[in-house]
Amino acid sequence: MNGDLLTVLEYIEREKGISRDTILEAVESSLLSASRKTLPTAHDLSVEIDRETGNIHVFANMLVVSDASDASDESPDSILFQEAIAIDNSVKVGEHVRVEVTPHDFGRIAAQTAKQVIIQRLREAERDLLFEEFKDRLGTLVNGVVRRQTYGAVIVDLGRAEAILPAREQSFGERYPPGSRISVYVTEVMDAIKGPEIIVSRTHPGLVERLFELEIPEIIDGIVQIKGIAREAGHRTKIAVHSTQEKVDPVGACVGLRGARVKNIVRELNGEKIDIIKWSDDIATYAQNALSPAKLKKVEVSEAEKNITVIVSEDQLSLAIGKKGQNARLTGKLVGWRVDIFSEEKLQRLREIRKQELLSLPGVGEKGLAVLEEAGYTSIHAIAAAPEGELAKLPGFGKASAVKIVKAARESVQGG
Repeated sequence: MNGDLLTVLEYIEREKGISRDTILEAVESSLLSASRKTLPTAHDLSVEIDRETGNIHVFANMLVVSDASDASDESPDSILFQEAIAIDNSVKVGEHVRVEVTPHDFGRIAAQTAKQVIIQRLREAERDLLFEEFKDRLGTLVNGVVRRQTYGAVIVDLGRAEAILPAREQSFGERYPPGSRISVYVTEVMDAIKGPEIIVSRTHPGLVERLFELEIPEIIDGIVQIKGIAREAGHRTKIAVHSTQEKVDPVGACVGLRGARVKNIVRELNGEKIDIIKWSDDIATYAQNALSPAKLKKVEVSEAEKNITVIVSEDQLSLAIGKKGQNARLTGKLVGWRVDIFSEEKLQRLREIRKQELLSLPGVGEKGLAVLEEAGYTSIHAIAAAPEGELAKLPGFGKASAVKIVKAARESVQGG
């Protein structure tokens, strides 16, 4: 049994990467429980497995007594002094000595126990190793094979583990037939009883980012940086890129010769449209780049409202807004500001409405309106969001007046 045990442990250590000392410690712990059943009269027991030979020994920690009458019911584990000095010639009466008490038939018990422990420990260790492996792959791209679908979720075989692609993480219009190969983005790794529970996604913006990193060497080299991604999976993605070197065109690097690079990414995303735009630290320029190819007449920025107003001609309005507002919506997500797109005629009407709303506030006349608009407060919503102290600093507005104006604006917004 001992030779077999060592052989098994060597195989596990070599093939599974699990330390045999870890398993031996678990076997010793389980054998200790078995020893207490086999040796009910012994109390202070320990089990040791020789790391070189695999031999198993059970020891009892016994009290050294001068004669049998010295043993008490409270301390039944005792050994006569004459026997104790044969084990340790320096021991004295009243001290303890380790005595081997390995049962004669312990080999059979040990073999059964070791087998059970090894199987259990192997499962636990593999589960732990898998969890650590995939925990480190959080936020990365992994490749897998679709195995089956259950309750709307897709089970993806990643080789050593299975991942779950929930319905909410599945891209619009995609199908996942069993046996098909897909790339997925790891969004969550949880340590479950049966092994790591890995949640993956086909909708996460990180999927697009990782695909660009794989396809564009300049990104890995740090020459081209991804500054932002806005995505509606299965439909369209906008990705903003920036070059750290003046001579390198970031958009051209991502598109590739005759569009080869971006085509590979689009193919992986099953035809999802990708707009690659040049990032700018100027918010107006950034928004203008994001709305390309629509031709814009004017871009107005409101710092107070974190709002961008884009003015276009009537024939460019539908192009700038996009189908069902998608282009404007993705641009807003990308730049992190609200983006409103108007034709000149519609904007004029809207401004007149906003002007009348501001004039309806207590104490705001034509002069006050000009001051507010000059400070960037062009709508009643901007006033409602403004700190009263900031408004009081404007020419012609005192503290009491600012309090009344802000209060009225907030009441109007809440009521609307």
